[in-house]
Amino acid sequence: MNRREFLQCAAILVSGASASQLGVALTQEQQVYLAAAPNYNQGATRLLNDAQRKTIAAMCEIVIPRTDTPGAIDAGVPRFIELMATDWLNDEERTIFLAGLAELEASVAADYGSSFDELDAAQQLALMEDLEAKASESSWYDFANTRRDFVSDAPFICQLKELTIWGFFTSEKGGTQVLRYNAMPMYFDGDVPLSPDQSSWLTRLE
Repeated sequence: MNRREFLQCAAILVSGASASQLGVALTQEQQVYLAAAPNYNQGATRLLNDAQRKTIAAMCEIVIPRTDTPGAIDAGVPRFIELMATDWLNDEERTIFLAGLAELEASVAADYGSSFDELDAAQQLALMEDLEAKASESSWYDFANTRRDFVSDAPFICQLKELTIWGFFTSEKGGTQVLRYNAMPMYFDGDVPLSPDQSSWLTRLE
């Protein structure tokens, strides 16, 4: 099972949606994996401590804040990120993730005498924009690089953003309350015009 197939399985396990609801055609290997997988919505994941969880929650809420639609926290994205960092990132990627998180925590403590989640939204955003500026040379930012495999050496901020987007738009809240959702069987239409105020349709994970 490749990494994208594992991510599809993780979306199913975390969101509680079925494969058909997410538009996924499962391979036999995925079906076997899902049949034996533990319930992701029960049991403890202990990769992060409580302070780190608060930082991750605050960061992903900056990426997708609650407005008139649900935000990242509403959709359970912080738990999704911890599960992905535990089970999906390889050792190298997990090391980058944990080191980047620790570096951010240390920097905030030194500069503000506080933790990231205790800062106001403007301060949080400024710190995340600074992380992005420092990471700008990564291939993760290559123009039109939107259908790529996960970039293994991507900096922490890139990992955080990518997992936030995946977690949110494969969640029930993101898929049905933010994207336009139609529970009827899916079909392909390559030319569906959207006005500037319309969101995209919930589509297949490829």
